[in-house]
Amino acid sequence: MDTSPSPCKPAKLAAIIVAAGKGLRAGQVLPKQFAIWRGKPVLRHSADAFIRGGAAPVVVVIPQGTGDIAKAALAGLSGIRLVIGGATRQDSVRAGLESLAGTDTDIVMIHDAARAVLPDAVITRLRDAVLRSDGAVPVLPVVDSLAVDTDGMMAGSADRTALRRVQTPQAFQFSTILAAHRAWSEPGSAGDDAQVLRAAGGTVTHVAGDEALKKLTFAEDFMTGLPMVRTGMGYDVHRLVKGEELWLGGLKIPHDKGLSGHSDADVALHAVVDALLGAIAAGDIGDHFPPSDPQWKGAASGRFVEHAAQLVSQAGYSIANVDLTLICEAPKIGSHRNAMRAEIARLLSVDIGQVSVKATTTERLGFAGRREGIAAQAIATVFNTHPA
Repeated sequence: MDTSPSPCKPAKLAAIIVAAGKGLRAGQVLPKQFAIWRGKPVLRHSADAFIRGGAAPVVVVIPQGTGDIAKAALAGLSGIRLVIGGATRQDSVRAGLESLAGTDTDIVMIHDAARAVLPDAVITRLRDAVLRSDGAVPVLPVVDSLAVDTDGMMAGSADRTALRRVQTPQAFQFSTILAAHRAWSEPGSAGDDAQVLRAAGGTVTHVAGDEALKKLTFAEDFMTGLPMVRTGMGYDVHRLVKGEELWLGGLKIPHDKGLSGHSDADVALHAVVDALLGAIAAGDIGDHFPPSDPQWKGAASGRFVEHAAQLVSQAGYSIANVDLTLICEAPKIGSHRNAMRAEIARLLSVDIGQVSVKATTTERLGFAGRREGIAAQAIATVFNTHPA
């Protein structure tokens, strides 16, 4: 029997997010669906996507005793309905479907909460396809060679061209998938919802999936759930005085004055340090090397740069580039520029092509124009070395 909605009115879409598992393999204190990933709980990412896609209600199936955590994770979202899950995934999906029985739902999408990144385009493709079929699932091709394993030995190969990787959400005519789950006769099995539908005689259409729909499973998935690129800015000023050595960009520069400060007062490197620390939100140079600490009196600022670079690495990032501008009337920087680039690149353990050093004047305006001091500003860009 054709259960598709009338062409005279748009199909009413609901969504079920299955979030009833323990999810402890990811190494989080909380089940992974409630853990923070990219700034908000994993569960909220797909809930936001479904709401954008017009799903109402969004049924979230959660473990017993996690109602308060789930409410906090979804606070402020409208159209959310919480349902307690069962012992198996199929039990949890069935509970979510039953909560929609008797509503005017035409189409339902069933999604695993651990697939946090849910592209709007996938929702659109599924919604269009399920209007012409009992169900629709997003799939990706198998790109690696396949082998048949017997006791750890290769026993044969398989034809990958006929195989697909299946993702969620999976979309269905609501009444059809509800009937299929009610008729399901293999409790405890690992069949997904498309398999439940096919076992009941339904048809399932494939649509293009998306690599972004990968499942968050292990601790490293959360360790690398960082922004792809971050940028920080640094600015520093030091006074020029008689009787001091002039250190700029890690080099000792001949000049009749030097910069005054607690360390070697290398204004260029100090700006670079603050830019790197800013990129990873790790404070500023004064937090790590306070001028009140006597151990840093006269210290070479290259140590500060190396420390900042180490912190960037520990935060899961690599340095993409550093752009430094020196602001002074004298000394002239041009003849020292490439040597400064090379020294900063050495301190950061990057290629010289990733370091830019420039200089400008203030047209004799202000303290720099009066040769009372030197200012420096730097921008550093870092990138996630293991993007999720």
